[in-house]
Amino acid sequence: MNRTQLKRSNILRMALSGSGSMDPDEHGETFFLRALRIAVVVVLYWFVSITMVFLNNYLLDNGDLDAPLFVTFYQCLVTVGLCWVMQLMSRLCPPGMIDFPSVRFDVKTSREVLPLSIVFIGMITFNNLCLKYVGVAFYTVGRSLSTVFNVLLSYVVLKQTTSFQALLCCAVILGGFWLGVDQESMTGSLSWSGVFFGVLASAFVSLNAIYTKKVMPAVDGNIWKLSYYNNINACVLFVPLILVFGELGHLASFSRFTDLGFWGMMTLGGVFGFTIGYVTGLQIKYTSPLTHNVSGTAKACAQTVIAVVYNSSSKSMLWWTSNMMVLCGSSAYTWVKSLEMKKTPYKVPQDSAKEKLLPGEKSNLGV
Repeated sequence: MNRTQLKRSNILRMALSGSGSMDPDEHGETFFLRALRIAVVVVLYWFVSITMVFLNNYLLDNGDLDAPLFVTFYQCLVTVGLCWVMQLMSRLCPPGMIDFPSVRFDVKTSREVLPLSIVFIGMITFNNLCLKYVGVAFYTVGRSLSTVFNVLLSYVVLKQTTSFQALLCCAVILGGFWLGVDQESMTGSLSWSGVFFGVLASAFVSLNAIYTKKVMPAVDGNIWKLSYYNNINACVLFVPLILVFGELGHLASFSRFTDLGFWGMMTLGGVFGFTIGYVTGLQIKYTSPLTHNVSGTAKACAQTVIAVVYNSSSKSMLWWTSNMMVLCGSSAYTWVKSLEMKKTPYKVPQDSAKEKLLPGEKSNLGV
């Protein structure tokens, strides 16, 4: 190879690596490959998240089966089963191929996680009930107050104050929520039950974040151990709730109870519910928490558009404005908080919970 060809080769390699010099620590990974990996992870997150929402809407909006608690219980059961499968595969596969902790059920740990499990049940139940009554199109607005409850509960429970800029973002979200409710009411398709469950779901999402931090040391700071214990506790607690709310009678009279296609869809819903935690962790790992939130906002926008087009709905400009207010307010809040975190001096965590979450997978459990 002559000198000219060598120069061209070096220029091409530097261009693809996104740097002015070849760094031996890059391990030969080019900018193109990094960008491709990030794109694949983001697309995977969008696909799993959007599919899960539409699939849950299909299962919960089933006119033949009015048993949302049972549907949620079954998804928790599938998650527990998948945790066992992942543990088995991590032992059988070559080291480093599947990173999943080995968990043996411990009554003491389960009892320590129980307060979070109660909040977890409320979060996923009200989340599914909101989706059942408002549908996918209005779901983003109906479940938009999580950020507002984060600020409120941080002040009430943790005594943390919030900056004026962040409060302004919350005001935009609240305005979008009320405008969305007003516009949905004008079309005659508003479900006040759905709005009520959406507000409760938003509150429980915020409570779930607070309690997760409290119980994380009990599971050695591992999010998969937490998911395992959370879902086992949820399966046990759901049984009396299903009996109390009379869903056993609905199941007994359900005509498709022996239909393999129905159970296939139910199981698929549970698989997607488990997978969302993994792909969320991948997106955070290969991008950043801020990018993950921006991606989630864009995904919510795409999800709303897909739902409107799929249902052949006609929405007013003010209806779309309410959605944009919610999405823009949420994105702005994330941006403001990220700037505030950069200005705050870093403090070494007192426990290993936060440290173990950084290199591993994080999860939006039940969301």
